[in-house]
Amino acid sequence: MNVKEVADILEKLAPLGHAEDFDNVGLLVGRADAEVTGILVTLDTLEIVIDEAIAHHCNLIVSFHPIIFTGLKKLTGDNYVERVVIKAIKNNIAIYSMHTALDNTALGVNAKICDVLGIKNAKILIPKKGTIKKLTTYVPIANAESLKEALFEAGAGHIGNYSHCSFDTDGLGSYRAGQNANPVKGEIGTTHYEKEKQLNVIFSSIDQKNILKSLFENHPYEEVAYEVFTLENTDQNIGMGMIGQLAEPIDEFSFLKLVKKKMGAKGIRHSRPLGKKIRNIAVLGGSGAFAIGAAKAAGAEFFITSDVKYHQFYQAENVMVIADIGHYETEQFTKNLLVDYLKEKIPNFAVRLSESQTNPINYL
Repeated sequence: MNVKEVADILEKLAPLGHAEDFDNVGLLVGRADAEVTGILVTLDTLEIVIDEAIAHHCNLIVSFHPIIFTGLKKLTGDNYVERVVIKAIKNNIAIYSMHTALDNTALGVNAKICDVLGIKNAKILIPKKGTIKKLTTYVPIANAESLKEALFEAGAGHIGNYSHCSFDTDGLGSYRAGQNANPVKGEIGTTHYEKEKQLNVIFSSIDQKNILKSLFENHPYEEVAYEVFTLENTDQNIGMGMIGQLAEPIDEFSFLKLVKKKMGAKGIRHSRPLGKKIRNIAVLGGSGAFAIGAAKAAGAEFFITSDVKYHQFYQAENVMVIADIGHYETEQFTKNLLVDYLKEKIPNFAVRLSESQTNPINYL
């Protein structure tokens, strides 16, 4: 397999088009056509991880966090980012990052937290906007069904558990072909009227290129009239954070102890307990204070995240408990998730879980 083939498998789990705009995901170092000798999966790509990859003959590192986040203006080895990139290039090691692409999938970071903590019936906390689009086009009635089927084949028309979804209306189209035109119907210089169907199908934003390619290849007209709209509707399987329920209500301190044990937290900073049993739990791996309001609005009684600032704890407003268990701690199982996924998809390939300790925070 080459790097691109592995990347294509990873994109089935976490499409890069679902990453946040500020992020830097995908292949960051190396060539897409390089043959892969082995894959090392890590949370962070540090020099010790490069050394580990070299020792185990892995020339592709799949990392959750991107080692290159902002632009590099030089490569002199003055900081850890530059040193990692230099060492990777010198040893022909490719680095592929997933980050918020994996955060935004229903089977990603937050699903893993829910699994570890026994949170059931989990659903996306903050569905990502702008992921659903609508295509409207106009086609002769005789060609409408074949075009529609081609669009469905390209990925259009999916809504939740339903496929082949569309809406059609009949109408009368008109056009006049110019001297250099090659009209399928009608004559040059004469206004032609054609009974047409207006076809409307929705599709995922990441499929737009394929959808339009199918439209142009299967539409009978020389010039295709079409419109693409971004909808306000959201896909409930794409977005940040998750919220679900524990099997049974539990008192807050017992749950805090459970979280500390299951997540290996060295310490937990939390807002004032409410003095009641809780069941509705929201989670968001990494820096998740921006989701405090969403967690409250969703009815969470307890919100697990990290990197919460002093004044943000006040936002609990005696409605729920906010628990900051540590950035690394919320995301640590992500690499296990990726190893399990890759081993399932390419079982006869060398996929290795990194043993390097990359948590930069230490506790006294």
